[in-house]
Amino acid sequence: MDRFTESATTRPKELKPSGGMQGFGKYLRNNYSLYLMLTPMLLFFIIFMYKPMPGLVIAFKDFSPFKGIWDSPWVGFDHFIEFFTGPYSFRVIRNTLVISLTSLAFGFPAPIILALLLNELHSPKFRKAVQTISYIPHFISVVVICGLVVNFLSPSSGIVNSLIRLFGGEPIYFLSKPEWFVPVYTIMNIWKSTGYGAIIYISALTSIPEDLYEAARVDGAGRWKQLLFVTLPSLLPTIMVMLLISLGNILNVGYESIILLYNPAIYDSADVISTYIYRTGLSEGRYDYATAIGLVNSVVAFALVISANKLSNKLTQTGLW
Repeated sequence: MDRFTESATTRPKELKPSGGMQGFGKYLRNNYSLYLMLTPMLLFFIIFMYKPMPGLVIAFKDFSPFKGIWDSPWVGFDHFIEFFTGPYSFRVIRNTLVISLTSLAFGFPAPIILALLLNELHSPKFRKAVQTISYIPHFISVVVICGLVVNFLSPSSGIVNSLIRLFGGEPIYFLSKPEWFVPVYTIMNIWKSTGYGAIIYISALTSIPEDLYEAARVDGAGRWKQLLFVTLPSLLPTIMVMLLISLGNILNVGYESIILLYNPAIYDSADVISTYIYRTGLSEGRYDYATAIGLVNSVVAFALVISANKLSNKLTQTGLW
């Protein structure tokens, strides 16, 4: 017992560097494999995320590719003022919030519901088959997914309009009517990401101690009460962390799929901040103006994550930090 107690109390100390540089060197030698696995991700963030950050200064300049970033003249907050007073600012901000909040309201609970349903299945083979089929769309290219959506919704040969005609209805031009874009985009994203997103919740479900369910059954709890009082409270930390991550990306609507689906006829409901940045920055060559809009987008997203994390820590004692 004494030997076991001694080993149990000394092992965790190996995970913490101590004793100055000599202790830190020993710590690195003992855990070098963990840092080796972390290196590619660190390099990715350093090269593609942090190294380009000084280029954000062009948001405050009249940028000229011939003069370079540092020699271009300063214009202060002119680009920001132009965006917020321009004719498209209200439209793109409104569309971004509508699409993001709709996707969050319907798309965020979908993986949780799927994980709970899979957890209730008694056949392991059937559960694995359903899980495999559900997360396959995640690995399909966005171009292929959008191509399938366009073909399915085609007013002349699409399967959806063929079924509408079969029941006596008139074909609907889904991708030419602004009111249909948000439902189509939301359903497409739910179909594409639900199965893959459920993996995290399925992993969290497997870590719930069986003793809790046994105690609930002893107290007379059925399957529904076990779900309410055991499963969901145990999933709450995972749900909150995933919700905070989703809030951080609430303004970063996937512009790739929107660009592949939208057209000028539905700009009124489909044009978002990301697509507006793409058009003004790359298509029109206004790199400084597009950078200013992107900077506003990032600052607002950062503020949302900070606020939501503080609120989560206060209400549920769970957060990203």
